[in-house]
Amino acid sequence: MAPSAPASATSRNAKGRPAGLFTWLAVGVVVVVVAALVIIKVAGGGPGGGSDPFVAAPSTVSAQLQSVPTAVFNAVGTTSSASSITPPYQLKNQPLLTETVAGKKLPLVIYVGAEYCPFCAAQRWATIVALSRFGTFSNLGLTHSSSVDVYANTPSFTFRNAVYTSKYLALQTVETNTNIYNGSTTGTPYSTLQTMTPAQQAIFQKYDTSSYLPISASNDYSIPFITMGNQFLVSGASYSPALLSGQTQAQIAATLSSTASPIADAIIASANYQTAALCTLTHNQPSNVCTSAGVLTAKKAMKL
Repeated sequence: MAPSAPASATSRNAKGRPAGLFTWLAVGVVVVVVAALVIIKVAGGGPGGGSDPFVAAPSTVSAQLQSVPTAVFNAVGTTSSASSITPPYQLKNQPLLTETVAGKKLPLVIYVGAEYCPFCAAQRWATIVALSRFGTFSNLGLTHSSSVDVYANTPSFTFRNAVYTSKYLALQTVETNTNIYNGSTTGTPYSTLQTMTPAQQAIFQKYDTSSYLPISASNDYSIPFITMGNQFLVSGASYSPALLSGQTQAQIAATLSSTASPIADAIIASANYQTAALCTLTHNQPSNVCTSAGVLTAKKAMKL
């Protein structure tokens, strides 16, 4: 995953790093402020004040998102005609991050993002599709990125109240801020939503940096950030948020059952890459997913 080139405060690389002025400022505040917040507040990822009302994703949309046909995954592989796709970055010689769920130790995936962030908005689509091959989501919410940042109003989902059930993986998610712009010039310009636990903060500050990612130090602590068991990392969106412009969640979700849409191709290609990484954590279980043609194509491309 190549780092993005340096850019101005109002625009950055179309697919990977923080987007505009507000995205960049808020990420910086997450880094310097949340560390203090977790000391004075019990940080379990619960909702904070000043958030917009939660709107659950319609059942039809949620089902389409989580039931992409295997034939579509296999037909797309890792190729998108509309956007280059960045695979997760593989780490070497790091201990596997796990969580015990119902007495069973499972590989742990941690997602850190924010509702205002257009790159998070794009990445959630592919990450939800990938994780749905190992388990199920309930209570996903509808959201969109900030209306005053680049790629304004990118349609997406929020993890703020989501529940993930899987016998293969554990998942922790943190949406640090809402998409409500409050105009602050002295603090975070978006209302606080959730805070990282001390353990999550430590992982974020260690791994979302140029010490572990092929990025410049100026792009440290960018979101979205995903660690897959501390064996693979995602920092930034894996495809361009521009693809989702002008669409609704229902319109995008409806395209995922075929290969006719360039939007679907980008989401599914990214999901195949993420699935390939996750399969290394689950010892290739479930086997029907991890030995499918689309995932094998991604494994080969990633040299797994």
